[in-house]
Amino acid sequence: MLQLNKGTVMVLKVTRRDVLKVGAAAGALTAASSLFVGRMSTIRAVGAPKPDLQLTPVEEWVPTTCWIGKQDCGMLARKIDGRVVKFEGHPANPKNQGTLCPKGQGQIAALYDPDRVKTPLIRTNAKGVEGQFRKASWDEALELVAERMNEVRKRDPRLLIWQKGRSKAKKFYDEAFVKASGAMKIGHGAYCSDAGYRALEYTVGTHAVLHPDFKHTKYLLSWGWNITSAGGNKTCWLTWNQQLDEAKKNGIKVVAIDPRARPAGPFADEWVPIKPGTDLALALALCNMMIQSGTIDEPYLKEFTNSAHLVKADGTFVRAGEGDEAKEQVWDKASIGPMDFGKYGNDPALTGEFEVYGEKVKPAFQVFKEHVAQYTPEWAAQKCGINVRQIYQIAEDLRKHANIGATHVVDGVEIPYRPVGIMTYHISQTELGFQQVRAQTMLMMLLGAMGAVGGTLSDWTWKIHKGYAGLDNISITEEPNVYLKNSKYYPINSGNPSIMAQVMVDPEAYGVDYTPEVCIIHMANPMTSFLSQKDIYNGYMKYKFVAVIDPWLSKTADLFADVVLPAATLEKYEGPTSATDQYVGAQTLRTPPMDPLFESRGDIQIYMDLCEKAGILTGEDGYLDQVNKALKMDDEHKLSIDSKPSGEREVFDHWAKSAGYDGVEFFETQSVDVTGPVSAKKRYGYAMDEPFGGAVHRLYGESLLGYQNQMKALDVEEIYWRDYTALPTWREMTMNESPAEYDMNLISFHMIEFKQSRTSMISVLKELAPKSRADINPATAKAKGFAEGDQVIVESHNAVTGETRQITVPLHFTEGLRPDTLAIPHHYGEIAKHPQTEGQGATPNTLFFTGKGYTLNTADQSFHVKVRLLKA
Repeated sequence: MLQLNKGTVMVLKVTRRDVLKVGAAAGALTAASSLFVGRMSTIRAVGAPKPDLQLTPVEEWVPTTCWIGKQDCGMLARKIDGRVVKFEGHPANPKNQGTLCPKGQGQIAALYDPDRVKTPLIRTNAKGVEGQFRKASWDEALELVAERMNEVRKRDPRLLIWQKGRSKAKKFYDEAFVKASGAMKIGHGAYCSDAGYRALEYTVGTHAVLHPDFKHTKYLLSWGWNITSAGGNKTCWLTWNQQLDEAKKNGIKVVAIDPRARPAGPFADEWVPIKPGTDLALALALCNMMIQSGTIDEPYLKEFTNSAHLVKADGTFVRAGEGDEAKEQVWDKASIGPMDFGKYGNDPALTGEFEVYGEKVKPAFQVFKEHVAQYTPEWAAQKCGINVRQIYQIAEDLRKHANIGATHVVDGVEIPYRPVGIMTYHISQTELGFQQVRAQTMLMMLLGAMGAVGGTLSDWTWKIHKGYAGLDNISITEEPNVYLKNSKYYPINSGNPSIMAQVMVDPEAYGVDYTPEVCIIHMANPMTSFLSQKDIYNGYMKYKFVAVIDPWLSKTADLFADVVLPAATLEKYEGPTSATDQYVGAQTLRTPPMDPLFESRGDIQIYMDLCEKAGILTGEDGYLDQVNKALKMDDEHKLSIDSKPSGEREVFDHWAKSAGYDGVEFFETQSVDVTGPVSAKKRYGYAMDEPFGGAVHRLYGESLLGYQNQMKALDVEEIYWRDYTALPTWREMTMNESPAEYDMNLISFHMIEFKQSRTSMISVLKELAPKSRADINPATAKAKGFAEGDQVIVESHNAVTGETRQITVPLHFTEGLRPDTLAIPHHYGEIAKHPQTEGQGATPNTLFFTGKGYTLNTADQSFHVKVRLLKA
């Protein structure tokens, strides 16, 4: 950096904005100062003659999108003499409306980070230990990866694994590359909210979890939603908090159901400090209370759900007809007999018992009513560790605000008005998460609030995902793939990498007849971001070759990578990406504010280069052909499948023209295309041309019971099939079987300062939250003889195997936490080989377990375990 001696001054004339704002990251200051090196004519001693020339740097503002966060916020990059020195929010982007979170501001330091991977690297030592690498050319590195890919593709395509983190251009990666290469895709699934996604796909058909219609919702259950410090359904805290703030002005009541109070702050009207993992118990009790009080939307239940389907004693539906033509039967009150569901003019019964074809049967709603009757508010209060008065108050508030029978006109369309909503997302990753989110959804179904104005929504627009039919028609195989999809262990499956790692260590134990050999890891860091590090380590040691695409030498790359390919950060083209905030439609594209630094390349460029080396870039079903299909390019503008494009810009120019723009220059200058309000017919399930897209909402999960019966017939252990039940059913959690001395419930949480396990090495973000910690209630700590700041050993216990694991962290006192709960942030664990991560402390992921009892019936991961505290 430029050093100024005492008695000298620096003269700088800037055409706009004289000073960088206080919020500028340290990296920006470093970058800006480098502009002045060598320009000594601008520095003079006090009293020296004034020079003839005065520097006037060229300043410009160029649009781009955030790379490091979840929702790709719109940004304006301030450039001086061609170098980015500052980011500000783009005011035209509906998602962030001119704002940026700490990560958005802080990525200036990521851009110029001197410890990024600057060139391709090739390992020179054994794997499983700290890596030693030599620099390589792009040609050498790509040829090595392509050679290993092609060798296994020829022998057995199942031997090639492609694993991604939260990538930003799924059409190019998840679709085009996976299809062109034939690789098996493993994602970051089972570590985010995948149990919730599967629950919604199965129950109502949407591909998302739950969020409210903030413009119209009057009562919100913020259920495990980290309101001010993390994301929610489909997007992050900027969008949701802006909408929540407006909703608060309009009188919304918010009840925070969470072991931690901190995220709610002044935004919640009430805190319900629920015991970790007991959310299903509360949801079932609330369902019971709605039914007992008669607070149900009968027309919705009869017409749009399977609530009236007649259920036999064996749990299956009554059907009439043969084979695929068989129709589910309801009891028609008008004709006093069975009738096909949905037949015009029938009035199906929701309650009662009837005799059909010589057998006693009941409507599914009657079965559900009898099932939830056992879950009283007093029972739930005991299980959840909360005051029963709070449960009664929630039930009363739901009844008061549901407005069953009311309608509201939006965009000229009259739609049912049910202003009660649930926001739930990461909380789905609990031991009973799939059935828990089903029960939360069913609570809203009872009120007719799913897809209603003011009610509970899911995806940005209401559309039916392939999982709606797919999850109802699974063929269980005894020859599963390496992550046990459609297996007798996990018929409904979210691709859990830790399960895959366990299978790789002992494939025969799971009936798998192969072990993958080559893995390409794209922006994922399994060793720190996934649970059960021991399993990840042992499993990934089985790979014969690993290539990592990443801007940094992640912990995973350091231990296992044979080749590291340096990706650019935000200095690349990537997308296209939706920029909607659920009310305003918009589309954006990441465009680079400057060329890639060092020898890094944009991710899409890396895939084109790799596919070229592997001989799968051109031709029918090659990468370019798959890109055309994934992006739905029209015939006039599709990429030639016979020659390689000149670069990413050419690819996106073709896409932009195919999408109706003049070219990619539109996004290079405007960044975002705001298409206007999202119509009511797209947003609300009721308002679709065919309500709810024709999906029949599943109050009763007949196929889930069918899977359980198949699993039993295949002699799988009860611990695998016990949660495949037609109706959500409470059971005690596995972790509660640990010995009594493991007396605390461990949870992890996200901090606004960081993005998953991807950012704690960024200097300016590290300054905000430099080290890991364990949050604890002061009364609990003092009772155990600990003071704030004490280093403690946190030891977890596996109730199935008896295994224990330990980490050491300092204690941090907070009153806003249940006394029986310990909370450790997710983001640490020396995530990369980087000087900024040294001494940051451990990740709680070390303490969690994968496998029996700790992996959900959908192969999703539980973030709960019993722990005890020991003196360090």
